[in-house]
Amino acid sequence: MFHTATLLSNGKVLLTGGLAVGGLSSAEIYDPVTGNFTATGNMTTGRYYHTATLLPNGKVLVVGGGGILASAELYDPATGLFTVTGSPLTAMKYYHAATLLPNGKVLITGGVGVGVVLASAELYDPATGLFTATGSMTSQRMLHTATLLPNGKVLVTGGLLVSGLGAIASAELYDPTTGVFTPTGSMATPRRYHTVTLLLNGSVLIAGGEDTVVSLVNAEVFQ
Repeated sequence: MFHTATLLSNGKVLLTGGLAVGGLSSAEIYDPVTGNFTATGNMTTGRYYHTATLLPNGKVLVVGGGGILASAELYDPATGLFTVTGSPLTAMKYYHAATLLPNGKVLITGGVGVGVVLASAELYDPATGLFTATGSMTSQRMLHTATLLPNGKVLVTGGLLVSGLGAIASAELYDPTTGVFTPTGSMATPRRYHTVTLLLNGSVLIAGGEDTVVSLVNAEVFQ
């Protein structure tokens, strides 16, 4: 549990890490043609609550994880191996969000650092293998979502301000051209652990999740 599943360019699915007794470093590949799972190279460290993002070059960027891992690595489907890449700037991260931008960089937002929920954000550049700071969010967030919109901006919704407290309803937009986050309309319901789906008409469906300790069955649309 708490692993990731990433669709690769070849149509197979990469599964990484998860929680057993501590974080798992193992990874495997699911082949939809055969319906079988096969082992692939292990990650350089055990991870759970991490993110795994498919890059335009076909590699997968794996960032952070439980235990506040300030590390990242790349999976190469051509070799089946993971290799270390540049580390995030903040001692972090888990419960963060990772979003592939149109320019090929990956936006990392929020999450949990050392005893604090973060408002900071940073960018990973596959061309250099480095993370650099970008503008901070207007709110601290963990367990939030970050969704690329058709106009190139990123919609960040909900989450938690402080671990153990109730969910928040606020939302904001990140503009990659300026590196700035600005508030946008709040959700009708505070949410964490929710799902977000970009619809064909450009609207965003926000569904379920939790408000404090209550599981939600309602949904709403951002337009």
